[in-house]
Amino acid sequence: MKKFLAGLFLSVLVLALAACGADKKDDAGSTTGDKADSKENVTLTVGASNTPHAVILEKAKPILAEQGIDLKIETYTDYVLPNQDLESKTLDANYFQHIPYLDLQIKDNGYDFVNAGGVHIEPIGIYSKKYKTLEDLPEGATILLSNSVSDHGRMLSLLEAKGLIKLKDGIDKTAAEIKDIAENPKNFKFDANTAPEMLVQMFENEEGDAVLINSNFAIDNGLNPLEDAISLEDKESPYVNIIAVRAGDETKQEIKKLLEVLTSKEIQDFILEEWKGSVVPVK
Repeated sequence: MKKFLAGLFLSVLVLALAACGADKKDDAGSTTGDKADSKENVTLTVGASNTPHAVILEKAKPILAEQGIDLKIETYTDYVLPNQDLESKTLDANYFQHIPYLDLQIKDNGYDFVNAGGVHIEPIGIYSKKYKTLEDLPEGATILLSNSVSDHGRMLSLLEAKGLIKLKDGIDKTAAEIKDIAENPKNFKFDANTAPEMLVQMFENEEGDAVLINSNFAIDNGLNPLEDAISLEDKESPYVNIIAVRAGDETKQEIKKLLEVLTSKEIQDFILEEWKGSVVPVK
């Protein structure tokens, strides 16, 4: 009888252990399957100027989330740190600069960056508290420019396009400097000692007779370029604001998806509606 009971107990124990092992195996198999079927979202960190860049990215954020990309936006108020942080890999990309500025930064700092694609153009405006039109600017008027050398060619080209000056023949106008002015009929004085982000304050303080201001700084400080500027850069400007990345990263799927969304009709329509032409999509 004792042998029978011992054998029965042993049989029950073996069956119980076997069942437990099967449960563990099933659980393990189920867990493994779940991991294989699930896809974790990719986090993409992009540095951007507050306006309009970060605003545009915020609009793109939920669209990218649907495509498996968690967009993290880091905002900046200067033109230096976004490239430094891109180089140090704090950022995966940045969105604040145009091509001539990127080229100059690469030349001056040795950055191994590339242009992953263009998104929009922000026309530079000429602002004045004292005069209503360009024609009203008097003889010897002082015109304030950014102290960013990469902006000079663009700003001087704008002044030339508006008939205020003429640049030397045969020069690369994107790299033009004040010394490249060949004709200055009204003997304007050019002051290029102000940081780009401070030009709005100079305008508000009625410094100079006219101030050339990038639209992102104008918008960020409550100005409406279409209403407040006495003249605006043409929409065909070559100064496209781009997504910049480290060389090689332009082929990453998350970067390609970012560009696809930012140049989609939905985002283009948003840009046109939000800024009424003072920010213009490239497509």
